[in-house]
Amino acid sequence: MKDIIKSLKDIYRNYGVLLVFMILIFLSSLALLIFSIIALNPNAAVVKISYSDVNGYVDGSWNNMFVFLFISVLFGILHNLLIVKVFEKHGDGLAKVFAIMTLMLILGAFVVLARLVGEA
Repeated sequence: MKDIIKSLKDIYRNYGVLLVFMILIFLSSLALLIFSIIALNPNAAVVKISYSDVNGYVDGSWNNMFVFLFISVLFGILHNLLIVKVFEKHGDGLAKVFAIMTLMLILGAFVVLARLVGEA
């Protein structure tokens, strides 16, 4: 725990771009969490939960949409901790690449959720 706090202080003092990426990851995952909570509709009988090239949109229960809540928490908290660990082991460059890839995954989750909500 002390190593993580020490690394966070080092990131704050010396690596501003990485800190901005970490803040963007947290804020975008928070936005994904809010959007997925708003998109949950427990009154709906059928919800589009996935897309398949063979079957098209697949129907299911709205409980299956909880995966987006878990994804947002995973991205917001766990990935920021992983960025700190990657920074400790491999430096600033690889941590930035990991942060950019996480931001792209969050954007992809937004797109998928928006498509599924739009087709319902």
